[in-house]
Amino acid sequence: MTVLQVTNLTKRFGEVLAVDDLSFAVGPGEIYGFLGGNGAGKTTTLRMVLDIIRPTSGTISVLGSAPDRRNTGQIGFLPEERGLYSNMTAIEVIGYFGQLKQMQAHDAKAHGMELLARFDLADRAKAKISEMSKGMAQKVQLATALVNRPKLLILDEPFSGLDPVNQGLLEDEILRARDGGAAVIFSTHVMQHAERLCDRLLLLRKGAKRFEGTLEEARDQLPATIDAVARDDIAVVPGIAEARRKLDLGDGWHEWVLGLEPGFTPEAVLEHCTARGVALRRFAERRANLHDIFVNLVGADPSAASPEEARP
Repeated sequence: MTVLQVTNLTKRFGEVLAVDDLSFAVGPGEIYGFLGGNGAGKTTTLRMVLDIIRPTSGTISVLGSAPDRRNTGQIGFLPEERGLYSNMTAIEVIGYFGQLKQMQAHDAKAHGMELLARFDLADRAKAKISEMSKGMAQKVQLATALVNRPKLLILDEPFSGLDPVNQGLLEDEILRARDGGAAVIFSTHVMQHAERLCDRLLLLRKGAKRFEGTLEEARDQLPATIDAVARDDIAVVPGIAEARRKLDLGDGWHEWVLGLEPGFTPEAVLEHCTARGVALRRFAERRANLHDIFVNLVGADPSAASPEEARP
């Protein structure tokens, strides 16, 4: 069963091709990362899934039927541009969004109070949004997306503007929704969150798919590199395409960064070193992280968060 199925989706705004023949599917209990630079088509695609805008061509199926704004009871959405009614209380806002999603008023309020308690805001339930800090309001906004216990949870740049504590809270809620059987799809610039959370990833460039698969499959797109401490003769070992010396340690020893030829594994190169009697003090594989993969497949994005910006 698929919760969300997108097939040959295309969207044009005049002469601008925002989404280019895009296809993907997300199943229940799956966290699906939607990655790309600014203007890659992430938000446009999510808005089509939500029936906010209509595609130029292609089809979308949400829980077995076409998107319809009148049938939002099984969908939760956290937009990139947050907005709450400032003169309403926290529980009023959550209850209102619950009723918009076809919940009974008392059920929406009851689950809203559960969420506020989980977010350490139970004592602020009757406080107006205008009286809350930005972090508190962001928690209320998250509660509006979760109140109806959605089967499809869509999060557009959800970590934007969150402090480390609330980033951790959001990660926990994403995992909780996944464990409850929901399909979770989120777009982000923060590679480290996607690396920690996602079961599968889709990388977009100029509206077109550049990669779809697991993190391990993404890592396989890049050749392995090796950090080694060895003598000069390591450069001629079979399987090594590039040997870059980093530091002279004396007596013929150097720190190396080794690039491997296609089809060669670190284990095979290590066997060749042993067979040739190459002296080694260190030989460790360096796996590509998601930022490296993103830059290689999509290109550098100046808005993408560095590792230091993404630690919850």
